[in-house]
Amino acid sequence: MSASLRNKLIAVAGAGSIAIATVFLGGKDGVEGRKYEAYKDVAGVWTVCDGHTGRDIVIGKKYTDRECDQLLWKDLQPPKKTVDQLVKVPLSEYQRAALYSFVFNVGADAFSKSTLLRKLNRGDQEGACEEMRRWVYAGGMKWKGLQNRREMERSMCLAESKDDL
Repeated sequence: MSASLRNKLIAVAGAGSIAIATVFLGGKDGVEGRKYEAYKDVAGVWTVCDGHTGRDIVIGKKYTDRECDQLLWKDLQPPKKTVDQLVKVPLSEYQRAALYSFVFNVGADAFSKSTLLRKLNRGDQEGACEEMRRWVYAGGMKWKGLQNRREMERSMCLAESKDDL
């Protein structure tokens, strides 16, 4: 995790998990690496901004920071709802933000059936966070970008305070 991203995460700590996840994922320092024009991701899915996918993407359009911020905020609501409904144990703001990011990337269905969720709800937070390292495949192939992302999510998942980042 870059020093710049770490400092931004610490700065928004008091704003809550969704704000932490937004900073973690969004903008030029975010884990997604903001792209202003649509591109096909490693799995061949049209993507723009901070990992936004969907039929509303306009191919060839140059998106603004404001548009990307709005898409990310909207895109984080379903993962937030999923995590908040399915996780039955107390979490730190950083752990919750890491899970929002994780579910944003892998999807609610995969998360709901995961060993990660089962371990988490059994109270094995460390084991659950370690499970993130297994989710590094896209299109049947292991990707360095996903390995890097999962390491950052894992670090945030294991953090209990800003001192642990």
